[in-house]
Amino acid sequence: MAKKETLTPYDRVRKARDARRPTSLDYIGGLLDSFIELHGDRRYADDPAIIGGIGFLGDQPVTVVAIEKGHNLKERKLRNFGGPKPEGYRKALRLMKQAEKFGRPVICLIDTAGAFCGIGAEERGQGLAIAENMMEMSTLSVPIISVLIGEGGSGGALGLGLADRVWMLQNSYYSAISPEGCASILWKDAKRADQAAANLRLTAEDARDLGVADRIILERELGSDKFYARMKRALLEEIKRLEADPDLLNHRYMRFRGIGQQAQGKKNI
Repeated sequence: MAKKETLTPYDRVRKARDARRPTSLDYIGGLLDSFIELHGDRRYADDPAIIGGIGFLGDQPVTVVAIEKGHNLKERKLRNFGGPKPEGYRKALRLMKQAEKFGRPVICLIDTAGAFCGIGAEERGQGLAIAENMMEMSTLSVPIISVLIGEGGSGGALGLGLADRVWMLQNSYYSAISPEGCASILWKDAKRADQAAANLRLTAEDARDLGVADRIILERELGSDKFYARMKRALLEEIKRLEADPDLLNHRYMRFRGIGQQAQGKKNI
């Protein structure tokens, strides 16, 4: 019998950053039967780091908002390496409010080391854009499912993370700071990132135990048709349950109030 692979938390971070992992566009192509991308925040510009639009998950119309990194250098430069700017979060909010108007569930795909922290982004209100998204998502009247498919870094991830259900890929991570940044602050040595990762409790299992994540999506056959079919079934089942919830907003509120109190104990997908 083959020995089971044991990964450290920093190994999980490396896997989450692997350029060969499927990106949001791959998930959109694998999960949706059709997709129409919509652009712009109606205030400043379109942000290629965030993709948003309308699609069909089977027979279920949904709005999808996703952070896209790209695979190669050309794509990553176009997508700003998955670092959204304020106009990206405002585009996301515009599409989520549109989804609410027409009664469509919202699916968010998260894969970012963090929101873009350049001077222009700060001048255009990066922090406010993220905060407004979180505030509006807390009262959105349609179901929201957020899935961390790779990196889940800081406010960049939180701007799309206030959902009824938060799922994480097996080798994704969710953290207020990168292991390298944490190590640089605590020990003035980014080379101790592996130690920082172990202490940050950033793995999918840690997040589930703390109540930050509800389910873990196993990565067997990652990127294959079977993988997307399994995930698609799980999303449709969860959307059906959430749409039948007569007290959706209160349960969303209580979900976040209960983070850290106890393990959620939800099964893997």
